[in-house]
Amino acid sequence: MMSVVWLLSGCAANPRGPTAAGGVAAKASTPTRTAAPVSDYKPVETIVTGAARTRAKSHTELGIAYLEAGNVAVALEEGRLALRDDGSYGPAHNLMGLAHMYLDEKAKAREHFERALSLASNDPDINNNYGWFLCLNGEPERAMRLFAEAVANQLYATPTRPYTNAGLCALQNNDLQAAEVNFLKAVNADPGNSQAVFNLASLFYRKGSYLEARKSLSDFHAQRDPVSESLWLAVRIERKLGDKVSEAGFASQLRRRFAGTQEHQLLMQGKYD
Repeated sequence: MMSVVWLLSGCAANPRGPTAAGGVAAKASTPTRTAAPVSDYKPVETIVTGAARTRAKSHTELGIAYLEAGNVAVALEEGRLALRDDGSYGPAHNLMGLAHMYLDEKAKAREHFERALSLASNDPDINNNYGWFLCLNGEPERAMRLFAEAVANQLYATPTRPYTNAGLCALQNNDLQAAEVNFLKAVNADPGNSQAVFNLASLFYRKGSYLEARKSLSDFHAQRDPVSESLWLAVRIERKLGDKVSEAGFASQLRRRFAGTQEHQLLMQGKYD
């Protein structure tokens, strides 16, 4: 899950379409939309929960690791073992929700996410992950509320994830202003969030702010190697700015490095808009 939207607790990104900020559920690569890795949220525990809770936590963390590695079957089994040890452990239901979401088993995913939320309503990872699920399933307003709940938690070390997912959700619903606001917040929280940086560049291009688009895309290319989507965006930005030399340079890279891609085909057909 990489534009997913950041799901688990970290995120990858694929410029092509909403995925999520998080890592697993999105099945993407970077610049656009996906979700995040294992949770870094550390709630303050005032009660010793005992051996059952300890086992449930261990199974859940292992399940998240398997899910991030793409081994959904083992992740599900670890989730079941966690719930067998402690059926009231919210993060275990979160894991099950993510796994069923990955398998497109929406009813089961929703059931586990709802249970997770009822057990741990202040857990930012649960709010973030369930928010992305809701965004993908036609409930953007509730999704945005859950993203807001996630970033409001002062113990959450990576608010860039729900900010990114909120931006992707807004973008998916054609609310460009809200998307821009949230991507800016994501970048302010983590300037190295290349997914948010790329989406900002794309938004600036769409609104005609070509110098800002160039700056954001330059930041993106400083963080990671170009991909076909970013080179194609660079070609179009430089074309709008009238910089023929830069346009030709990016076009040459696109032809040489990404022949056969959709972006290369658009370039060869001259379909810049």
